[in-house]
Amino acid sequence: MTKPDSLFSISPVARALVSATQALPQLLRAFRTGEGVAWSAYGSDMIESQGDFNRPWLVNLFGAEFLPAIPDVHQRLLADPPARVVDVACGVGWAAIAIAKSYPKVSVDGFDPDESSIDEARRLAKESGVDDRVRFEVRDGEDVGKEGPYDLAVVVEAIHDVSRPVEILAAIREGLAPSGVLLVADERVADAFTAPGDDVERFMYAASVLVCLPGGLAEQPSAATGTVMRAGTFRDYATKAGFRDVEVLPFEPGFLRFYRLTP
Repeated sequence: MTKPDSLFSISPVARALVSATQALPQLLRAFRTGEGVAWSAYGSDMIESQGDFNRPWLVNLFGAEFLPAIPDVHQRLLADPPARVVDVACGVGWAAIAIAKSYPKVSVDGFDPDESSIDEARRLAKESGVDDRVRFEVRDGEDVGKEGPYDLAVVVEAIHDVSRPVEILAAIREGLAPSGVLLVADERVADAFTAPGDDVERFMYAASVLVCLPGGLAEQPSAATGTVMRAGTFRDYATKAGFRDVEVLPFEPGFLRFYRLTP
């Protein structure tokens, strides 16, 4: 397997940083007032760099190595009747596309509230030859419960960004089939705060100040999670959302930790 850290290049990070500096006037106002900064304020560079950041491991490992390593999920995605999958907060759609390419029977719905992200996801799905089985819609994650039942739901690096993580997770649980599974990939930070933090912690706090925390505060009320979401915080969100079990899986692409949630 390719070493996880080698799956990331510096260019998406640099592009995201430039995008964040463009939003500095709104960020200054947000920290003075307690308000947030809308995702749209960061422009297309932020949206596309997010997709580029996760694309290497999603395209190369997600469907080819990670999902096959979860036997019950892998078998369901191969079986009949064809499985239904939902990618919540899908961004530009690389997770949905990777699943569709690896499992030719499944149909995948991708939901994201950002219209420009959905436009790009549709373009990429067509280029990848899976647009006949992948549907991208401008929808909030809380709509998932109305669209199920889904055999698999995935959320990639987004729970720490949303204003209402418990409500989003509860909606996903409601939309799962009785034997359905939710897979969440989110930041792999330390289990507890330690000063001084290591390089990963410092990077995550910087990202939180510039992007994730103000973005999560753009909608109120907000959990104001920010990028540094400890495993204990995520478990608390999942428990409050009604999930009975949260398991950490042995996949660590780059800075991410994988959770399996059982309804």
